[in-house]
Amino acid sequence: MPRLSDPVRQRTERVFRFSRAERWIHRATAALMGLCIASAACLYLPPLAELVGRRHLVVTVHGWSGLLLVVPFLLGLASRAFRADLRRLGRFGPHDRVWLRATLRRDRTAARPAGKFNAGQKVYAGWLAGAVLVMAGTGVLMWWTGLVPVVRRTAATFVHDWLALAVGLVLAAHIGKALADPEARRGLRTGSVGRAWAEREHPLWQPGQPED
Repeated sequence: MPRLSDPVRQRTERVFRFSRAERWIHRATAALMGLCIASAACLYLPPLAELVGRRHLVVTVHGWSGLLLVVPFLLGLASRAFRADLRRLGRFGPHDRVWLRATLRRDRTAARPAGKFNAGQKVYAGWLAGAVLVMAGTGVLMWWTGLVPVVRRTAATFVHDWLALAVGLVLAAHIGKALADPEARRGLRTGSVGRAWAEREHPLWQPGQPED
């Protein structure tokens, strides 16, 4: 059997990126987020509200899907790979600032150094985690109406509604980026990516080794 040349082997070789636990955490979180957004749309958009009806059931589904969003994360803490990736996502280095500057300037010629996660992914993960916590907190105040006075509940509703719109827009952008990158989606589906893709998109990442 003929041996593959180094360039061909590099194009076809796959490297490990996400563990099975991490892939299930992502899928469970995405499913719960999708259910939360779909139920919210049925509550706030009159045509959908009339089509679906059963408002009390929709409110219950929306509330529980929102509260359960933290469960995949908490269960995932039992995974060593997930904890390691959380540390990577929470670490912002000089190369991340270079990546952000090049991206914000839309400079396609500038280098965009990235470890296992680029700066955009780190910002997205941090922002979404904070948004989910705020949404959960304000949602609790809206659901259990006796917890706070009406004035605070009104403020919570205002924050919840506008932040929900922002989350929807950010998630739409996230899905758009995912649709434009089949190899990134394959990594979340199978756990591995092509080495050529990894070296191009995440040149500072050394699979199997900790990052600086």
